[in-house]
Amino acid sequence: MKTTKTPNFFILMISLVLGRALFNQFNFEQMQFENNALAAVYSITFVLSVYFLVKDWRKTPKK
Repeated sequence: MKTTKTPNFFILMISLVLGRALFNQFNFEQMQFENNALAAVYSITFVLSVYFLVKDWRKTPKK
């Protein structure tokens, strides 16, 4: 029987919250972020959380 992998709920919530925060910080009229330092922190954390989600999801169990 094949086991299915589910994403880590905690990291998934972090990714969703940070993605939404980045979307809200971006000003589409001027094509720039409202607060560059905060956007940089959000972006780095968002990329790391997505990386850990993909890394955990792609990990296959050894048989």
